Amino acid sequence: MTSPARPKPPHWTELVFRLLPFADAASADLPLPRLLRLSLFQVSVGMAMVLLNGTLNRVMVVELGTPTWLVALLIAVPLLAAPFRALVGHKSDTHRSVLGWRRVPYIWFGTMMQFGGLAIMPFALLLLAIPERFELGLVAATVAFLLTGTGFHVTQTAGLALATDLAPADKRPRAVALLYVMLLVGMMFAAFVIGGVLADYTATKLVQVIQGCAVLTLILNLTALWKQEARNPAATKGQASDAPAFSQLWQAFVNNGRNARLLTAIGIGAAGFAMQDALLEPYGGEILGLSVGATTGLTGAWAFGSLCGFMLSGRALAHGWDPLRLAGAGLVVGINAFLLVLFAGPFAAPLMLYAGALGIGVGLGLFSVGTLMEAMGLARSGSAGLALGAWGAVQASCAGLGIAIGGLLRDAVAALVHSGAPAAATLALRATGYGSVYILEIALLLAALVAIGPLVTYRRSDPDAEDPAGQPFGLMEFPT
Repeated sequence: MTSPARPKPPHWTELVFRLLPFADAASADLPLPRLLRLSLFQVSVGMAMVLLNGTLNRVMVVELGTPTWLVALLIAVPLLAAPFRALVGHKSDTHRSVLGWRRVPYIWFGTMMQFGGLAIMPFALLLLAIPERFELGLVAATVAFLLTGTGFHVTQTAGLALATDLAPADKRPRAVALLYVMLLVGMMFAAFVIGGVLADYTATKLVQVIQGCAVLTLILNLTALWKQEARNPAATKGQASDAPAFSQLWQAFVNNGRNARLLTAIGIGAAGFAMQDALLEPYGGEILGLSVGATTGLTGAWAFGSLCGFMLSGRALAHGWDPLRLAGAGLVVGINAFLLVLFAGPFAAPLMLYAGALGIGVGLGLFSVGTLMEAMGLARSGSAGLALGAWGAVQASCAGLGIAIGGLLRDAVAALVHSGAPAAATLALRATGYGSVYILEIALLLAALVAIGPLVTYRRSDPDAEDPAGQPFGLMEFPT
């Protein structure tokens, strides 16, 4: 009697796809290999974000001696383009082209801006270290940061719009969620690779790394774009639209119930989480004496924490969690994470700093997904783009303002307490500047908790309020 044949074990690639979050986003029209290839533009965006928000701000503050407030302003420059993402998406929707492409031109020009900004950036930064060329370096660095930031915002907006075009309607939220996961994966790998290369910092290595990222950006985005969008001249003739004016839609949205309070909570929380963006790596390098490679690993820990927060959000919402309670949990995690970062300096404990960076990422992931799902619940017929666009614009604008204020506050406090101090106390006084910012961030996250609290009560008392927890978890729009 023959024994029954054992089932063939799955191939290792099948196991990887099963473990990949939101791998069920694939469909017959958009199979998983094609979707993953499209997601390569997210890897290039994550790489640019690691450079701008992680590696370069530490190098400019510690190695090049650039004032922290100036570094914070430079890092905030790319966020000037973030509020215009909705306009870019609208323009790509209605783009007129004899070639029949709507998304391709915007992805291409965004890639070119990102490539150009990264190509000139290292030389602009090195000019900042030369007193005789400081003004020229400042202008060049501002242009480089603005080009890079505008480029990845345009590329990201059009690329995600292309993903929604290609995916079936029932798979679109999951497809965009998978692209977000790939962004975080790209940030983690970029942080660890760049950190390893710059473990022994030299100006030559800095130039090589940034320009290598520029070339890799071009390769990744072209690979992602290749034969993805079909030509459709009929759709790019620029037909007229009778849609209501944006100002009318915005007034109706803001004046509707609790929307303004939700946007206020989102803005306060986004600023609270973002103030450390320009300070975390300089804090590790200046106060704890970590190398460039070690501090770049902080950005990797933050990205990994964001990915964990994103995955935890999916599980929590699938089990019926209220999105606002999820956002509140993210704020609580963030408060505790900033306490770890705050005490890492006095205790000279790098592990506490890494744990704090990881916790900040987890808290931000929970807060972002919770508030985004709530914004999706606020959307009514024809207003989904407005609700989610308002979420992204408020979050990005307040994050940029928080980054700038964090750098200015750190330098102002350090200068105030440093006057007349002996040289032996210099390091402790510099830590006071960083600590003041982290304390303010804790206060802002507490204020965001206060703002969110009544919204939960409002939903319980309103029988007509929609329950976004009952919707399939995914993202109709990408969180900036």
